[in-house]
Amino acid sequence: MRKKGRDLLAAFRQTFLTLQNMTPLAEAEAELNAASARYSYNPILRWNPQVEDYFIKAYGSLHFAQISKALTRPSCYSCIRVNTLKSTSDAVIEKLQEIMRKSGPQNDVVGINWKENKASNDIDLDMVEKQSSLQNESITKCQIPGLEYVVFVKGSGPHEIDYGYLPDKPPKEVLVSRKCAEAVLRGAQVYVPGIMACSSHVEEGDLVAVSVAVEQPFPDGGWGLGITRGTVLQGLPTDPYHFERNGLYIGQGTTMLSRAGIFRASQGIAVDMNNRVFKLPSFYDVLEGEIFLQNLPSIIAAHALDPQKGERILDMCAAPGGKTTAIAILMKDEGEVIAADRSHNKVIDIQKLAAELGLTCITTYKLDALKAVRKRNGSSDTTTLCCNKDNNDVVNQRSDSGPLGNGVSSTTIVGSNADTTFKENVSNEKANERTYTSKADIRKNTRRMRNGPGRNQSLGGRVENSKGFLPNSFDRVLLDAPCSALGLRPRLFAGEETIESLRNHGKYQRRMFDQAVQLVRPGGVLVYSTCTINPGENEALVRYALDTYKFLSLAPQHPRIGGAGLVGRCEFPDGYVEEWLKPGEEELVQRFDPSSQLDTIGFFIAKFAVGPKDNI
Repeated sequence: MRKKGRDLLAAFRQTFLTLQNMTPLAEAEAELNAASARYSYNPILRWNPQVEDYFIKAYGSLHFAQISKALTRPSCYSCIRVNTLKSTSDAVIEKLQEIMRKSGPQNDVVGINWKENKASNDIDLDMVEKQSSLQNESITKCQIPGLEYVVFVKGSGPHEIDYGYLPDKPPKEVLVSRKCAEAVLRGAQVYVPGIMACSSHVEEGDLVAVSVAVEQPFPDGGWGLGITRGTVLQGLPTDPYHFERNGLYIGQGTTMLSRAGIFRASQGIAVDMNNRVFKLPSFYDVLEGEIFLQNLPSIIAAHALDPQKGERILDMCAAPGGKTTAIAILMKDEGEVIAADRSHNKVIDIQKLAAELGLTCITTYKLDALKAVRKRNGSSDTTTLCCNKDNNDVVNQRSDSGPLGNGVSSTTIVGSNADTTFKENVSNEKANERTYTSKADIRKNTRRMRNGPGRNQSLGGRVENSKGFLPNSFDRVLLDAPCSALGLRPRLFAGEETIESLRNHGKYQRRMFDQAVQLVRPGGVLVYSTCTINPGENEALVRYALDTYKFLSLAPQHPRIGGAGLVGRCEFPDGYVEEWLKPGEEELVQRFDPSSQLDTIGFFIAKFAVGPKDNI
């Protein structure tokens, strides 16, 4: 023990002498190297230790490290679904190319490596060669059979950024929250509510480096920021999160407000991001009604359902409506698509999206997925109408396919009032007197800007409540279940999930699946999907479904471009055993790996064929 102590002391002395004997040039070079490492983007995703051990058992140490790294980065491309009822892929590509020509030269980008995925997927080899030949173009049409209406627009990154660091003169800096940073990495600007701290003497028009404050472990075992909004950054080691910000710089931008204005305002853009680590095209207000930005696996999930014209289909957890509208378009807007969600405002969002895309076969309801099945002896009056009386721009629109099983009609928002952002002003009773806004009201408005309107501040518009649907009343059901969302990217923090919370997600999904399986008629199809990498919410759910409902069987999916599922089981330290797929079942599901060359989000799809239910 004494020898080890002497060795450590000798090493310390040697290091100290080396630093003492460094030339000024060497010292400057070492300082610049340290600055280069600091002012970069190289995040390390933090997990709960038990959750990390669980995923390492599932994927292996190296593979899980690759997944964790991929999750911290956005995909290198944007995936666009073309509304084939209004346009074509070729027409959209031509319009987008014109928009990009007007916006200036594009950056070099990296394409999707379809060739490297051929070994583990069922993509036709000729298609792979053709898709690969298009990789030098910035906008390409998907070559997967049946997905020709999907368009890829390339982005680029990660880019090295010169933040203008000089010895003893760090750049002016803005520190943003983790959620704000994740949005910026997807292409958003930095808005006022997302800023946590800022350098002193920042004025409007200054060039600033943008860094991220990621949650850190607390002594009590929890996670949090522990930073007061409005803190002054000095660029010194004494700054909050100074060392924790190493490798967490996401770009450079121009301030739209002074430091005082940033922390006085409650909304608006604070930093115009003009030099990003990841450069992805923005599609805000671009070709509205003709295109919809959607992840590739989500599009595949709608295809796996294989909807047909004239069928009655249920999307149980439909918000925000991407898969609902994809299903309606695949049906050529002929049939009946029921979109249900338990949130009033989210149902309105679905209505607005359907109207924007010109779809008339979609009927929306406010409905808890855990109460989706209505007993046959239930009341015939199954719905009540919720309406904001202050909204006068609302009309009813009935589905052309006729009345529903529960005898209510669809509703769609029409008018400009539905599209306005919620705002609240506090003023004196006398109009001519100076308006006064208290700090409490400012804080309240800031929270609303961050979190959206609450239950008592709904966006207005009609939403019909449903008491559920009769058993066996749908040809096909999609259950895109609420989940831990551990496949979404970019993600800079994952420590909030514990083994217990992951198990609770699985229990919740089983309850929803129990409802979904009752609603599909014999001979129908049930598709289950999630956006998580957690096997307990994916393969374990499939195992539960097949063991519980003997009339269910896994069905092939087309197209199939995802990887195989996980086979086996996982034993936990507390004795709990989680069963996954059995040999032979893994090729009948699709698991999208964020670290694969497809460069998608983490996603899972299982398709079930529903057999006769006579033995229930």
